[in-house]
Amino acid sequence: MNQLRKIFLYTCFIGLICAIAGVAVLAVLIQWASRDLPSFKSVADYRPLLVTEVYAADKETLLGYLYHEKRFVISLEDMAPMLPEAFIATEDASFYTHSGINPMAIIRAFVRNLQAGEVTQGGSTITQQVVKALLLSPDREYIRKLKEAILAYRLERYLSKRDILTIYLNLIYLGDRAYGVEAASRAYFGKHAKDLTLAECAVIGGLAQSPSRRNPYSNPEGTRLRQIHVLSRLLELGTITQDLYTEALAEPLNYHRMDDGIFTDGACYMEEVRRQLLDMFREENANALGLNIDRYGEDAIYQLGLRVYTAMDPELQSAAVQALRSGLETLDRRQGWLGPVEKIPVEAQTMADWLAKRPFAPEQLVGGTWALALVTKVERQKADVKIGDYSGRIELQQMSWARQPNPAIDGMYAAPVQNAAAVLAPGDVVWVSALPATDKDAYDPAKISIDTPIPLMLRQVPKVQGAIVSMLLGTGDVLAMSGSYNYEYSQFNRATQARRQPGSSFKPIVYSVALDKGYTAASIVLDAPFVSMGEHFSQIWRPQNYEGVFHGPTLLATALARSRNLCTIRVAQEIGMPAVVERARQLGIDGNIPEELGVSLGAYAVSPMTMTEVYSPFANGGKLTRHRFITRIADNGGNTLLAPPPDVQEAINPQTAYITLAMLKGVVQRGTAARANSLGRPLAGKTGTTNDENDAWFVGLTPFLSSTVYVGYDQNAPLGRFEGGARSALPIFMDYQRVANTRFPPDDFPVPPGLVFARVDESTGRLADPSSRGSIILPFIEGTQPSVGVGRPTGEDGSNLLRILD
Repeated sequence: MNQLRKIFLYTCFIGLICAIAGVAVLAVLIQWASRDLPSFKSVADYRPLLVTEVYAADKETLLGYLYHEKRFVISLEDMAPMLPEAFIATEDASFYTHSGINPMAIIRAFVRNLQAGEVTQGGSTITQQVVKALLLSPDREYIRKLKEAILAYRLERYLSKRDILTIYLNLIYLGDRAYGVEAASRAYFGKHAKDLTLAECAVIGGLAQSPSRRNPYSNPEGTRLRQIHVLSRLLELGTITQDLYTEALAEPLNYHRMDDGIFTDGACYMEEVRRQLLDMFREENANALGLNIDRYGEDAIYQLGLRVYTAMDPELQSAAVQALRSGLETLDRRQGWLGPVEKIPVEAQTMADWLAKRPFAPEQLVGGTWALALVTKVERQKADVKIGDYSGRIELQQMSWARQPNPAIDGMYAAPVQNAAAVLAPGDVVWVSALPATDKDAYDPAKISIDTPIPLMLRQVPKVQGAIVSMLLGTGDVLAMSGSYNYEYSQFNRATQARRQPGSSFKPIVYSVALDKGYTAASIVLDAPFVSMGEHFSQIWRPQNYEGVFHGPTLLATALARSRNLCTIRVAQEIGMPAVVERARQLGIDGNIPEELGVSLGAYAVSPMTMTEVYSPFANGGKLTRHRFITRIADNGGNTLLAPPPDVQEAINPQTAYITLAMLKGVVQRGTAARANSLGRPLAGKTGTTNDENDAWFVGLTPFLSSTVYVGYDQNAPLGRFEGGARSALPIFMDYQRVANTRFPPDDFPVPPGLVFARVDESTGRLADPSSRGSIILPFIEGTQPSVGVGRPTGEDGSNLLRILD
C-alpha cells in the first residue's frame, strides 16, 4: 500500500513537473510568437472592399457596379434573425461563450490532423477566422495557428461579439463572386438578406465551408445536404423548434439571381464614367483635387464603395441609343446584303444539332428583339426557316432591300430584289425579327402551333458604325451618349475615342472669324472655280462643291446654309488660315492643326464630343462649355468627396456667336438640313460630309442642347452614293430630338444686345425692296447693317422688321 502511494505521489510529481514545463514552454512559444504580431486594433478599423455604384442624374437609375469583390456591407439588424444563427450553429456553436478560442475544438482538430498525417482541419472560431482573413496568411501551419489564437484572444477584449460577428458575416466568401451574406442573398435567392426565410438562411449558412464546391447552381444536391445539416444543428442547439425545422425542410428552394436593375441602355456611358474615374483617382490628380483617400486609381474606385452620380438622363439616353441603332440599320439596308452569319451543311442531323443548341420561344421577338434562324427552303417568293422548334417564313417583300452591295449606286433608289433565291439558300444562318407594327399576340406561344410559320423579316448587323452625343449648354452635362451600334459587339466609344474629319461641319469656325474680320451675314462672296498650286507646283488642288456646280456671287449666310465649299475656301484665304486655326483652338480643338486651306473644309480629325463642345458658344452667348459626365462623387456614407463644377469659359464675343448661330439656323430653314424643319422648334445646325462620302456628320443646336451625330466605317470606306450628312446623320439627330423636344420648352435662342435685324435681298445683300426676288432676315452688329435699298422693309402686317436690341 505504501508502495502504491509512493508511485502515485511520484507520478503526480512528474506530472506536475511536466505541466510546469509545458506551461513554461507554452509561455515561451507565446512570447516568441507574439514578437511580430500585427496590431489587432486594425480589425476595429476594418474597411472591407466595397462595391462602387454609378447612378444617372435622377439618383435612382443604376448604371452599373464597379468592384473587385461584390460585397454590400450591412448590419446585423439588416439580416434575417436566423442568418447569423445558421453560421454560428455550423461554424462556432460556443461563439457567445468562448474568449476567442475553443480549446476542445482545437484538440479535436489536432487529433484528426494526427490521424490524417497532415493539417486537414483548423478548429477555428469565428473570431479566429476574422483574424486569419484580416491579419494573417491563410497557411495551415501550427505556428500560424498559435498567432491566430493569441490575436483572437486579444480581439475579444477589444471588440464586442456583435462587432466581430458583423465583420465576419460581411467578410466571408460565399461563392458565385459573392462576398458577405447580402451579396450571397442577392446571388442565390434574388432578395435582400433581411428577407431570407429559415430554409434560405440554412443554405447560405452552409456555404461557409467549400462555397464553390457546394454552389447551389452547380451542385444543388450537395447544397441540399448541407442545408439539412445546418437545420439539424439549429434544432440540436435549441435555436429552432421541431415545427420550424419540419417547415424549413419542406420549403422548396428557388435559386435565382436578383435583377440588379442596371439600366440596359447605359453600357457605353458607364464605361466612359469608369475611364474618367480612373483618371480622377490617379494619385497626382486625387491629391490635386484634395481627395482624402487612402488608395488610388483602380483600387479606389473598385474598393471604396463610392456613390457616383452622373449627368445622364435615362429617357434621353434610351432615345439616343435607339435613334443611332435605327439610323445605322436604315443606312445598312440601303447598302445591300452582306450575306449570312454563317453557313452549315444541309444535312438533317447537322441542322437538328444546330437548332437544339439554340432554344427559342416566339415571345422573344416581341419588342424588336432579333433571333438567329436557319434557312431550310427557298422559293422565288419566300424562304422557310427554323428557329428552335418553331417554323418561320420570310416573304420576298421582307428581303427586297437585300441587293448586292455597290457604293456607286444610290441605295435609296436601287431596284428591289425580285427573287429570294438570289439572297438566301438552305443552310444559311440569318438574323430575323418580328414584322413591324404586328400585334404582339401574333407571337403568343399559346396561339402559335410549332408547325405554323411565324411571319419574319430579314435583318443583318450593320458594319457601319456611328456615335451620338447630347450636352446641356448651360452646364456641359452629357445627357446622352452612344458610341457604337451595339456596345455588346464593340466597346470602342466613337463618341469620345474616334477622331474623324468633320467635313463641312467645321465651316462655322471659319465664318465666325470672318464676322470678326469685317464680314457680315450679307457680305457677298464668290462661288466659282478655285485652283491652288502646291509647293514647287508639284500638286494642284481643285476643290469642288458637293453638287459639282458653281453659283457665282453668294451671300455669306447662303454660302453656309447651302454648304458652298468654294465660298468657304475664298473666305478662309482672305481672313488667313492662322486666324482660323487660332479660332479652332479657342473653341476647344486641340493638337497641331495645320494652317492649310483644306482645314477650312474640315480636313482635320476631331471627335464627336469635341464638335459638340465647339458648337456650344454659338448658342450659349459666346461661352464654350466643356462636357461633364460626373456631377458628384460620395463616399460609402454619403459624404461628398468631389462635385466637379461646370466648366464654362468665354470663347468669342456674344454678337459674333449669335450671328453665326443665325446663319446656322439658315442651314435648317433653307439649306442642307431643311428636312429638320419638320421638328417645329427653333433649331440650328450644320451637316458635314467628307470626300467620297466616307464620313457623315450633323451637329445640331437648340436653346438648351448641343448634339452631334457621326456616321462612318471604322476602316475608311465610302458610305455609298449621296450618303452625306443630310441623308445619313441628320435623320438620327431628328429621331433623338423628337424625344428631347418633349423635355424642354419651345423657347427661341436669346438675342444679345447690340444687334439689329434687317430683311435683305438674297441675291444682292442689300436691303430688300418690292423688286427683290427673294429675301431673308439676318442679324447685324449695329452699324454694319445694309444701308442701300428702298426704305426699311416691312412685314405683311406693316410692322417694321428693322429692330435695334438694347
